[in-house]
Amino acid sequence: MKALLLNGSPREGNTYAALAALKKGFANIENLTIKEIAANDVFVSPCLACEVCHDSGECVFDDDTNDIMDAVVGADVIVFATPVYWWGITAQLKLIIDKFYSRSSQLMECKKQVGIIVVGQMPVEDTQYEIIRKQFECISDYLGWDIAFCNTYSAYDARDLENNADAINEIEGLWNLIK
Repeated sequence: MKALLLNGSPREGNTYAALAALKKGFANIENLTIKEIAANDVFVSPCLACEVCHDSGECVFDDDTNDIMDAVVGADVIVFATPVYWWGITAQLKLIIDKFYSRSSQLMECKKQVGIIVVGQMPVEDTQYEIIRKQFECISDYLGWDIAFCNTYSAYDARDLENNADAINEIEGLWNLIK
C-alpha cells in the first residue's frame, strides 16, 4: 500500500507536527510506503484550462505537476494536511488540487482512501472548518474516493499542536481508520 501526504503548509509549525504524528502512527501499517510532498517545496503553475492534458494525458507545463500527479495516481491513500488561510486551504495546496484536472479521468478509475487534517486558529466549531470539509467532500464525491477521516484542530501559536498530547495521540491513531 502507498500513502501520499500532501502538506499544504508553507512553514514548519502545527501542520508539520500533525503529519509527524500521523507518520508515527502509520509506522504500524505493514507494507506501507509513505511519500510526502510539501506544496511549498514544489513548483506548480496555475491551471489555464487549456485542455492539452485531455489529449496528451499530461499537463503542458514543464513544472512538477506531472511528477506529483504520478504520485497521486499511484497512491492508495492520500492525506491532505493544511492550515486555514482565509477560511480555506492554502494557495500552495490548491494549486496541486487544481492540477487533478489534468488526470481527472484517470483519478476517477483509482479507488482511494482520503484523509484530511486541518489546523486553524479558531475553535474547531468555527465555520471555516466546515467550508474546507465540504470542499474535500465535493472533490472526493466527484472522483469516487472514500474519506477515511477529516479531523480539525485548533492551534494558535506555531508549537501549540505538538504540545497538545491528546491531539497528537488522536492523530497517531488515525491510521486505524484506513481500510
